[in-house]
Amino acid sequence: MIEVRPATDGCAVVLSGPWNLKAFRRNLESLRRELAALVRKQTCHWDLRQISALDSIGAFLLWQNWNRRLPADVMMRDEHRTLFQQWTDQRPLPPAPGTPRFEWLVTAVGGRLLAAVDHLQEALAMFGQLVLDTLYLLRRPRRTPWREISATIYQAGARALLITALVGSLIGLVVSYLSSIELRAYGAQTYVVNIVGLGVIRELGPMLTAILVAGRSGSSMTAQLGVMRVTQELDALAAMGISHTLRLVLPKVIALLIAMPLLVVWTDCAALLGGMTAAKAQLGISFQHFLNALPGAVPLVNLWIGFGKGAVFGALVALTAAHFGLRIEPNTQSLGVETTNSVVTSITLVIVVDAVFAVLLQNVGLR
Repeated sequence: MIEVRPATDGCAVVLSGPWNLKAFRRNLESLRRELAALVRKQTCHWDLRQISALDSIGAFLLWQNWNRRLPADVMMRDEHRTLFQQWTDQRPLPPAPGTPRFEWLVTAVGGRLLAAVDHLQEALAMFGQLVLDTLYLLRRPRRTPWREISATIYQAGARALLITALVGSLIGLVVSYLSSIELRAYGAQTYVVNIVGLGVIRELGPMLTAILVAGRSGSSMTAQLGVMRVTQELDALAAMGISHTLRLVLPKVIALLIAMPLLVVWTDCAALLGGMTAAKAQLGISFQHFLNALPGAVPLVNLWIGFGKGAVFGALVALTAAHFGLRIEPNTQSLGVETTNSVVTSITLVIVVDAVFAVLLQNVGLR
């Protein structure tokens, strides 16, 4: 296939036989090494006239070993030369100008801001439609989707009782245990009731419940709406003139407005039970003493604050899940991305709103 013949001014490399993909199946690597060794000899001339069959694979193999340019004295038939013409006619692309660092930063920040504005516009549009649908149901109560509301309360509320109780009791146990270690060093064991009671009822109970519901039920709501987009059920509702917010968003918001405060109370009870268990084990404080001291240590207004936080967090989780669910495109990749964005955004909003509540109510319910 490759024959090297002596010549007056060096050597002549004569290629013969078939130079196509079928001929290269077994000895491609050895052929590549042999060609590379011959190319390094600057005095060799190339003769391709005896090649019986040459395809684009064989031509590209030679082109690569010739450093992507034809040798000046190469000899070949005209029909073979046309195979190399597609590469010899190409002009090298000019180097792309480097983007200044400042422009790249402005582009990245601007893109993020435009995406945030787009999210805000869609969220406001959905909220406005939700208000209109609520007014519509107030005028026509019989159209209220009670079945969807009941199903969402069961899915997001009743089925979340076990996980919220488990996490709440463990958090209460840990907070009480760590507080007991520090309070014992200062002889202030009785203040464990204040720390556990105020921390759980006012802050930890509502936030833990909202985070668990956002990760468990919020992601499920987003995925449900996304699957409806993929299966074109949303398009069918639109074709029948049925509002998405009336049948899909509003029931979720109402259900979480009802279920979340109840879940907060349930989580508070589980966390207080865990805190009492740790206080009895570490400090010897009985359950009865803990419960008797709790009303004096934690004013009743804190219970209403936690109750109100639960309702606000529930509405936020439902609205965020519906917002990202309705943004899902009819493909599986968008389904996974938007579901993840829904959970992350819900948890972030819960933490931010909880911080706002802490600032606004800093002088309420604290002795």
